[in-house]
Amino acid sequence: MIEQRLDTIAGAVALTDEPAVLESHVLRVQLICRQLQDLNRTLAQFEQRLAEVFRAHPDREIFQSLPGAGPVLAPRLLASVGSERERYEDAASLSSFSGIAPVTKQSGGKHHVHRRYRCPVFMKQSFHEYAGESILHSRWAAAHYWQQREKGAGHHAAVRSLAFKWQRVIWKCWQTRTPYNEARYEAALRKNNSPLVGLLDRIEVGKSPVKNLKKPLVGLPQR
Repeated sequence: MIEQRLDTIAGAVALTDEPAVLESHVLRVQLICRQLQDLNRTLAQFEQRLAEVFRAHPDREIFQSLPGAGPVLAPRLLASVGSERERYEDAASLSSFSGIAPVTKQSGGKHHVHRRYRCPVFMKQSFHEYAGESILHSRWAAAHYWQQREKGAGHHAAVRSLAFKWQRVIWKCWQTRTPYNEARYEAALRKNNSPLVGLLDRIEVGKSPVKNLKKPLVGLPQR
């Protein structure tokens, strides 16, 4: 494929040899390259400063303990939640404000549930992306996602459902200033006889349950 492209480029015919056109476009390309270099340097400065602020934050250990959060999503989640614990009196407040909680509309005999549209997009996206990433790092998260897909939910609907669960966990850890502990949470699931317990042993951390669980997912095309 690469050889074919090189041959095509070598045999290409220029659209024009007009000096005014060529010289002006060369200058334009050089300008864009310098702008990209400046942008990359500025982004690197932002990333360095964000890392420094995150390391110094008193809640760093809480968000750093979340499985799969890493150096990108952990600071994003911390920035989304903030430091004012009185702002969200319960996990439901956080879920509603962030847009993760669904909206229920009911009139007479009609009942309709849909995802929330009016919300802080960056905040909602941060929790959504984290939930999707956690599937590869947390057995119960992968089990919950798989369970939702078996019920017929699409990928993003299943991830939103998982994000809703994660927000309850994160809110509790945040309020009590306690880092997350996966083993402790799994023990709580077993104590409460959660239906997820039966799926935990079938989850392989680091691999998507969609591709690696032996039982196929209902309605999910196999690749």
